[in-house]
Formats: sequence, structure tokens, C-alpha cells
Amino acid sequence: MFTLVVMQYWLIKSEPDAYSIDDLASDKVEPWDGIRNYQARNFMRDTMRVGDKVLFYHSQVKPPAVVGLAEVASEPYPDPTAFDPNEKYYDPKSDPANPRWILVDMRYVAHLAEPVTLPQIKDDPKFDGMMLRQRGARLSIQPVDKKHYDRVVKLGGL
Repeated sequence: MFTLVVMQYWLIKSEPDAYSIDDLASDKVEPWDGIRNYQARNFMRDTMRVGDKVLFYHSQVKPPAVVGLAEVASEPYPDPTAFDPNEKYYDPKSDPANPRWILVDMRYVAHLAEPVTLPQIKDDPKFDGMMLRQRGARLSIQPVDKKHYDRVVKLGGL
């Protein structure tokens, strides 16, 4: 007997002055650490799997935009920044024996030829139902339907 694994699609947000698509392209693979929202953590811990496709979104810029593609490169594991008091994301309540915070590694895939901006996504009815379009949808990790992923890739020139 075997288990059928269905590929998932995601959008991850990062402020480009903190960590950009160019940084990921240079690093090739990077731990996606510092996630301190329980819902985003649960997506990483419970649903993300190696090979899942990822839209890399630059937030806190004008205009915010999907700028590249990545993929999940590891199974979930404890976020070491939670245990180090010298780290920005240190959490004294996180116990290494029962970690509160986890991460996955992200692998660079490609830059989009053209960024796909938030206004484009909001104005395109083909993105109806996409979490990014919802008012107050501020999660740094969001599931994305395959049709929305494919639309971004097409609009991005890949």
C-alpha cells in the first residue's frame, strides 16, 4: 500500500530589505525561520512538503508583488532561532524537547521576468478566491490554488 502525496502551492511573504528573492537566489537554499504566527506555523508543520511550489512575494514595497518562485526543500524541523537568546526571534517559552516554532527550507527556483503586483492580482477576476486578495489577509505563509499559481507564473512571463 502507498500514500498519494498531492502537491501543494504556497505564497510566502518577505520584506526585501530583510530577505529578498535575490538573497534566496544567492543562497540557493535557506531555512525559512522566524515565523511566529500559529496559523503560518501550522501550514509549515502540517501541510508543507518537499517539492511544494512557492510564490515569493515582496511585501512592504510599492507596489507589493510576487517576484519569483521557490520550492519547499525540507520536511519541517524545529526553528533554532527560537532557542537562542541572541536571536531576534528567540522565544524563552519554546522548549527544544517540545518546540513551539518550526521551519522548512526554501529552495530558489527562478525570478519572474515581470513582477506580478498586488494591484494586478486584485484587479484580475481570475484571482477570485485567492487569500492574498482578502481584506486583512496578512499571513506570511498562505496556501494558493494551483490555478492561481499558474496564473501568476503566466503573468510573470515564465
